[in-house]
Amino acid sequence: MNTTDEKVLSFEDIVKPENLVYEKPRLLNDNTMHYCPGCSHGVVHKLVAEVIDEMGLAEESVGIAPVGCSVFAYNYIDIDWQEAAHGRAPALATAIKRLYPSKLVFTYQGDGDLSAIGTAETIHAANRGENIVIIFINNGIYGMTGGQMSPSTLVGMKAATCPYGRDVKRNGYPISMSNLLAELDGTCYVTRQTVHTMPAVRKAKKALIKAFENSMAGKGCSVVEIVATCNTGWKMSPAKANDWMMENMAPKYTLGDLKDVDNQ
Repeated sequence: MNTTDEKVLSFEDIVKPENLVYEKPRLLNDNTMHYCPGCSHGVVHKLVAEVIDEMGLAEESVGIAPVGCSVFAYNYIDIDWQEAAHGRAPALATAIKRLYPSKLVFTYQGDGDLSAIGTAETIHAANRGENIVIIFINNGIYGMTGGQMSPSTLVGMKAATCPYGRDVKRNGYPISMSNLLAELDGTCYVTRQTVHTMPAVRKAKKALIKAFENSMAGKGCSVVEIVATCNTGWKMSPAKANDWMMENMAPKYTLGDLKDVDNQ
């Protein structure tokens, strides 16, 4: 027997639309993602789907999928997609944006795709000021092909092709691609974020919104780098990978806006 005057809510009362706190983004479909548990890609996919839907651009968006762990991005977000050859996503995005200037065109690339085989395409698309968005997932490793060293692998960081750690005498230094791109006249917004905590996720979402707005306004090339984890390639638990990322990746790849022409 209920001895208080409080009303006992029924299931029908609880699930009323006005009580909704959160729901899965409408554009994120029900396909099971192939990513490893703890991977940052799933969170970023959710943000991309959420932002596009909230901006009302579902019918106006074209994503360019890379070669890498996110090669099947088109299976998860219900917008138009094109698949690019390895590293060529910015070149393909350039063509689509020039043919359809009213569309939101973005690439989604990892550090191997963007800053190794795709170095030339990335730099020149950004330098030309193409009105595209480059979403750059930087986890410092080739995740899909076995954990090889990438251009952003840290000095001393172990990988399949540098099992004793990256040696600058043999392997050279890691490349801070976003810092390089921020120096180009064609970029209007370059930022570096993470998605390992809820506050970080909110900041990353704001960065994506600004980048997409810039693209639609024709301001130039925007780059949103997400410093991410690869707990499988790093051989650690997801929680430990998040801690390792902040202790080791963040000091090298400093977080925050590197360039914003609106605030200059």
